[in-house]
Order: sequence, then C-alpha cells, then structure tokens
Amino acid sequence: MTRSKGGARKLFIFLGTAFSIVAIDQATKFWAEANLTNQSVQVIGDLLRFRLAYNDAAAFSLGVGATWVLTLISTVAVTAMLIYGPRIKTSYWALIGGFILGGAAGNWIDRAFKAPEFFNGHVVDFIQVPFNFAIFNLADTFLVVGVILAVIQTVRGDEIGGGRAV
Repeated sequence: MTRSKGGARKLFIFLGTAFSIVAIDQATKFWAEANLTNQSVQVIGDLLRFRLAYNDAAAFSLGVGATWVLTLISTVAVTAMLIYGPRIKTSYWALIGGFILGGAAGNWIDRAFKAPEFFNGHVVDFIQVPFNFAIFNLADTFLVVGVILAVIQTVRGDEIGGGRAV
C-alpha cells in the first residue's frame, strides 16, 4: 500500500512539527539547566521570569511522588499518538497532533531519562508567570495549545483527526 501525496504531506506536518517541538523543548531545557542554576532572570518585569525547577508531578502539583505512574501514562500517550497520528485526515489536524505529540514527548524524555533515575525523572521547568501561579516549559505550552485547538475544532464540528461530524 502506497501513501498518497497528500497523506505524505500530512505525515510530514505531523512528525515534522512534533520533532521540531521536541528539539526546541530539549534545547531550551538544556539552556535552562546550564544557565539558571541558583538564579532567577526577569524577562518581562514581574510578568515573566526564568527560574529553574525540577517537577516530579503533573500540572498544579498533581501526582507528587508518583513520577513513575506519570511516566507510564506519558509512554502510553506518546505511543498512541505515534500509532493514530498518521491516520489524521487534514493538515490542520496534523499540525494539532504534532503539537500534542511534541509536547507529550518532550516531557516524556525528561521523565524517562532525567535524574533522579531511569523512568522516574523530573521534568525541567523554567518559565514562570506572576505570583508563582505556574512554572512550566515549552513542551507544556505546545501541549496545552494543541489540546485547546483540538477542543475548538471539535466544538466547531470537525471530528478529531479530520472530517465532519454527522
């Protein structure tokens, strides 16, 4: 079975977006670990600062101490995206899927391979918004944007993966 030209384009968008996000995410985390040890850098006054933190939980400190469970969930999510992502029917959904896969894979890499141990690592976070509301990384950002775009498309009647809901 050969993949159509349009199918190859969608696969390229999906995997190319995901790979690019992982590369940018990992590069910025490497930069943060190399440059933010023992310091906080104001970027935009009190609105945005860079401060290195290692997160052993999920968003908003959910799952503290259960890093291996979060790693397992991330492994399932990344695997599912790799299996089902190539079935996406439109370029826009391919982009959305790439955002979600890239974000999930970027944090999975940290959970699987960072200290303190294999498959029980801490995610590198460094982007902090006011009042210590949240500290996150680029993988988190792309994952959230991808999910928001998926919800918007679904609400508009565009089925997940592409196609019109009946």
